[in-house]
Amino acid sequence: MTDLFCPDCKRATEVVFDHSAGDTVCSECGLVLEAHSIDETSEWRTFANESGDNDPVRVGGPSNPLLADGGLSTVISRPNGASGDFFSSSLGRWQNRGSNPDRSLIQAFKAIATMSDRLGLVATIKDRANEIYKKVEDQKPLRGRNQDAILAACLYIACRQEDKPRTVKEICSVANGATKKEIGRAKEYIVKQLEVEMGQSMEMGTIHAGDFLRRFCSHLGMNNQAVKAAQEAVQESEELDIRRSPISVAAAVIYIITQLSDDKKLLKDISVATGVAEGTIRNSYKDLYPYATRLIPSWYAKEEDLRNLCSP
Repeated sequence: MTDLFCPDCKRATEVVFDHSAGDTVCSECGLVLEAHSIDETSEWRTFANESGDNDPVRVGGPSNPLLADGGLSTVISRPNGASGDFFSSSLGRWQNRGSNPDRSLIQAFKAIATMSDRLGLVATIKDRANEIYKKVEDQKPLRGRNQDAILAACLYIACRQEDKPRTVKEICSVANGATKKEIGRAKEYIVKQLEVEMGQSMEMGTIHAGDFLRRFCSHLGMNNQAVKAAQEAVQESEELDIRRSPISVAAAVIYIITQLSDDKKLLKDISVATGVAEGTIRNSYKDLYPYATRLIPSWYAKEEDLRNLCSP
């Protein structure tokens, strides 16, 4: 409540603001002092510290520190139902004259966001991939290189650095046609450029079979008991000298676990779910078979069941 001069009361009295009607009313006599006032406050509640300068109330999208103008520039979009000669019109010509210097970056960030959404990745991984691309693009122009492979490689590296790795085949499935070989070459190029910038080797984190296991099991529709047994088996396998990639070990462990359950999975289905070739799964299974009694939890399978396990 504030004090205003009331002409009826002939003195300064307390007034009440009626938000629903926009009226300022004298609390003594009820006279409407101001009608239909414009409410200039925000339409939503905030819980920021009103005494500070960090009030998050704003209009428009959030700023992007990776862009020169913070990503807050104005872009005139094509109206709904407009014909193809929009950019040949006067409005389109003015739009082109004030071209955004960050247009290529914005397009790259949109492509990374699309790939992240298709893989179900969190925002932190997407932001890390944007940072990696910006560093590489600032250091050396990427003209003449496979843009889709570069963007996919940035996302692959970001997943590794955020300890949420994805296989190259998973990245390849959303890379707009970039092949596994092209993404691998792009990854090597990016790592080399970033190491030159930092002056030291680039840390991407260590991949473990357990990083992929739960996702693979979910694709196969395995029950919770089988998933738990597979996780324990994978943890035990890390203490063994198995010279196979973590992805191949995870696929082989899943094959062993499913062969010991009533809900057996075909080798072909495991290959599709994990992205590992059937022959590679067989070879990894041969390496793990001698340690089956050590890998498989005793609560999941008895020794008799392990003895009846098909030999490679």
